Amino acid sequence: MRRLLAIFATTLLVSSCAWAPGAHLDSDEDYASGEPLSQEELNQRVDIHPITPQLLSRLQQQQPRTELLPNPQLEQQRQDYDYVVGRGDILNITVWDHPELTIPAGSMRGPAEAGNWVHNDGTIFYPYVGKLHVAGKRVTQIRDMITERLSTYIEKPQVDVTVAAFRSQRVYVTGEVKKPGTLPISNVPLTLIEAVSQSGGLTEMADWTDVTLKRGDDEMQYSLRELYQQGNTQENVILQAGDIVNIARNDFRKVFVLGEVGKPQSYPMGRYGMSLAEALSDAGGLYNTTADASGIFVIRQPEPDSDKLAQVFQLDASNATALVMAEQFEMQPRDIVFVTAAPVARWNRVMSQILPSLTGIYSVTRARSDLQE
Repeated sequence: MRRLLAIFATTLLVSSCAWAPGAHLDSDEDYASGEPLSQEELNQRVDIHPITPQLLSRLQQQQPRTELLPNPQLEQQRQDYDYVVGRGDILNITVWDHPELTIPAGSMRGPAEAGNWVHNDGTIFYPYVGKLHVAGKRVTQIRDMITERLSTYIEKPQVDVTVAAFRSQRVYVTGEVKKPGTLPISNVPLTLIEAVSQSGGLTEMADWTDVTLKRGDDEMQYSLRELYQQGNTQENVILQAGDIVNIARNDFRKVFVLGEVGKPQSYPMGRYGMSLAEALSDAGGLYNTTADASGIFVIRQPEPDSDKLAQVFQLDASNATALVMAEQFEMQPRDIVFVTAAPVARWNRVMSQILPSLTGIYSVTRARSDLQE
């Protein structure tokens, strides 16, 4: 019993930093004595659910379903997109049938070197036109301005304006991508998924469900999993100059496997999630000599508006066919898998002795959360 209590106490301490203290807790006087809870109090504070086909069906129905709705706003933004020239850009101005204006002094340099650099004051200089303010204007507007001024000297000038080098505007991609850094904004709209692709894609440590887009004072959350795996274009967006895209690490997305297993430790969840069977397999399986196959428990934080201390799911794997249900049971980040060596009949007594300590752990976690806020 002492060994079981020690392992379970370790389980709760490991998870205390992750369990959100959103659940309602009783006053500090409750459980202050540290005495084991009665069976009635235990039933009130903890929900224990046997893992059955009916439970799996209910949990699957509770999972949010992605509706693959069209994204007309994104398509409209693509159609309406037009690059705005800024300071540092280089323009390539062509006046047809007038090579002396198109390539001054017979220069053999490339367009990016021989083009017209937009100065810090937002202007360029062009023959016969003089100083022209172009920052904040589209190339079509610049073309019309140059055409109008050249008409004084050239009959019906045919002018074309393009951007030879995009240097004024950029977005920042940080976090778990292979090549973090800056990406230029060009005349082709840059979307979130394209920015990640141009940054080399995601690293193995990336949490593709946690992508933050910071735009000015606003922060928006996106899920690349919905975009890549489900094809949900609602999670895609056209980026703007100055946007900061951050791909979070998956350090938080872990499952703790403790008790009578081969390798008790924490295991990161993959990009496609983790089942209970995978968690047990990664941990080396059950100890044949000491593990109680009927006592496989998954301890999960309660719902934020719940007055429970924990949700506990029990798998009876004494029958090998139950492992099929373990494969279908989806883990959640910070779940704790605990394999007991004691008979399941003693589980209630273990829980009743641990829960008073759990209340104190929650109080500490809540205080930390309040300080962070």
